[in-house]
Amino acid sequence: MMIQSVLELQLDGLVGPTHHFGGLSFGNRASMTHAGWHSRPRQAARQGLAKMRQVCALGMPQAVLPPLPRPNVGFLRQVGFHGSDTEVLAQAASSSPYLLRLAMSSAFMWAANAATVIPSSDSTDSRCHVVVANLAATAHRALEGAARAAMLRALFRDADLVVVHDPLPHNPVLSDEGAANHCRLAAHQASGGQHLFVYGRARDTLKQDLPRTFPARQSDEASRAVARLGCLQPDRALFVRQHPRAIDAGAFHNDVVMVGDGTRLLLHENCLVEQETVLSALRHSLPTLRVHQVPQRDLSLRQAVKSYLFNSQLLRTPQGYVLLAPLQSSSGAAAKVIRRLLDDGFMDQVIFQDLDQSMAGGGGPACLRLRLPLTPSELATLAPGVRLDEAKLQQLEAWVDQHYRDELTPEDLADPMLLRETQEALDALTQLLDLGAIYPFQCTPSPYGRDFNGG
Repeated sequence: MMIQSVLELQLDGLVGPTHHFGGLSFGNRASMTHAGWHSRPRQAARQGLAKMRQVCALGMPQAVLPPLPRPNVGFLRQVGFHGSDTEVLAQAASSSPYLLRLAMSSAFMWAANAATVIPSSDSTDSRCHVVVANLAATAHRALEGAARAAMLRALFRDADLVVVHDPLPHNPVLSDEGAANHCRLAAHQASGGQHLFVYGRARDTLKQDLPRTFPARQSDEASRAVARLGCLQPDRALFVRQHPRAIDAGAFHNDVVMVGDGTRLLLHENCLVEQETVLSALRHSLPTLRVHQVPQRDLSLRQAVKSYLFNSQLLRTPQGYVLLAPLQSSSGAAAKVIRRLLDDGFMDQVIFQDLDQSMAGGGGPACLRLRLPLTPSELATLAPGVRLDEAKLQQLEAWVDQHYRDELTPEDLADPMLLRETQEALDALTQLLDLGAIYPFQCTPSPYGRDFNGG
């Protein structure tokens, strides 16, 4: 049988108009530190688009994942607020500003948490599987799953080729954070890959082996369920535990201390429990794998979390391996590590990207995108309007400039005009991307049901 060529699509989440610093993510040091700060939605969206432009310039297929509808009025109605949409928002702002912050969250922009992808080359049924994450560990992100599944089904239009699965049941035992705790390594995109599923806790993990300061979000039971749903060939999965020391340092997802793609794996020496055993198994399965472990003495866990070096976007491009790194890693200890990686030929190029609005919420370059290894026929099922080129990027930048506020304060979340502005923005976006009516406010009833609005 002839093996089809495979391209790795980068699907980036688009920052929403209600981007704010709500301090909603316990264990995420950046989110906690910047709680209550004034955000800059226009700048945040522009920075995300600039990163997408850079990926396009490297010759990689790039697409955009539209924002989820915010404010999430359906959620607020579910918890007892009533009346018109503006009345619902006013009641929430007056009596429960925390719930309003949840309903306004733009954390969906970090698409690495949206799902876990099992490509057709690795599945038992030769279909690409996209298993949407339930994000049950945090209150604001737990609102995303059903709506994201509906949107991905609207974008990938042939379920015979690309299957989008609903999130796992919303149960603490099955807490799934998506691709931020998953890594696929392969000699070639079209060849079978090795999948590394990293969890923080399992049902039988002893209390003394759990992190002491921050919670372990990903469960072993969830990782194994995702592999089953994705029809992953059993011999291509490794299930390993994240080091509790890394979680307590602020690595709330494993992609804060590890990044890998193709035949490259970069990780901190305190990334995994029984790390040498795991790496030995990976090298046995993938002899061409190059591993670089960064010692604690060269880059402490604290420095790793602050610089987000490991949350860089590693790309296997026609020009070689390219690291899209956050600007925060361009100096100090992180910069010395990068220089060593370049000198050793571990990668061929580094590009520093200014993403300070995303970084202030705890998301670097890798957080903003979901990797999808797709055959040409699978890629063809993607709604053509979300594929990016220079013309589409310029249109999106103009759209952002027209519809996004320059600044958003915590008090602005109660502004009744914000609801109208966001709906006008998303309505214009669906026209720009030729997606039709995908948001509930655009049609009655919604073609994707109430769940598309998280309610």
